Amino acid sequence: MRILAIGAHPDDAEMLCAGTLAKYSREGHEVFICHVCDGNKGSMVYGSEELAKIRRKEALSSAGIIGATSIWGGFSDGEVVLDLDSRIKIIDVLRQANPDLLITHYPGDYHSDHINVSKLVFEASYLANLKLWKTEYPATGKLPYLYYMDTLAGINFEPGEYVDISDTIDTKIEMMMKMQSQLGWLKEMHDSDAPDFLRAVAKFRGFQAGVPYAEAFCQQKMYPQGLTRRLLP
Repeated sequence: MRILAIGAHPDDAEMLCAGTLAKYSREGHEVFICHVCDGNKGSMVYGSEELAKIRRKEALSSAGIIGATSIWGGFSDGEVVLDLDSRIKIIDVLRQANPDLLITHYPGDYHSDHINVSKLVFEASYLANLKLWKTEYPATGKLPYLYYMDTLAGINFEPGEYVDISDTIDTKIEMMMKMQSQLGWLKEMHDSDAPDFLRAVAKFRGFQAGVPYAEAFCQQKMYPQGLTRRLLP
């Protein structure tokens, strides 16, 4: 399969579903990671232009660990809104990856960029395969399955499925550690040590799932996407 994870900022997909993406990659699936925003506001040290360049390099380095293709969405932090231009940009993200399965933010997450990315991906998941919807890229020709990844710390999220990431938790942390510009920011803003945070949340979800470490998801269930197949690894 072709797997596309769409996170609002560089480090979102890494924090919330990288263990699952690593498993997909190990199984021979083709993995794409899109960062919708360039991360140009998440620092108290760098200016926006410099920070965007740094975070692009970090995203590429992180994706490279699992052989994933990195896609840049072209938004600035805090500027993801629900309008036609934004919808077209996300349609073209999908058309570049042509995914069989999509993973993105839960619509009840805490950040406006996360929430709006979730809504835009839901809209684009259907429209991207319509040939008469003309954009820069050709239509995908298929309707992907859509899954929502966990929220930060699992707040207000009710899992529908779990993925055992006991064999990829270290890869997940390695991918996150490539986001060096964010480690100090997370500590200052959220008093969070990234490796400890990731391991604690994965341990918590693993306890629920009966394994050492897990990631949690729920499926966007809608016709005509089949509801009986297990597509997560």
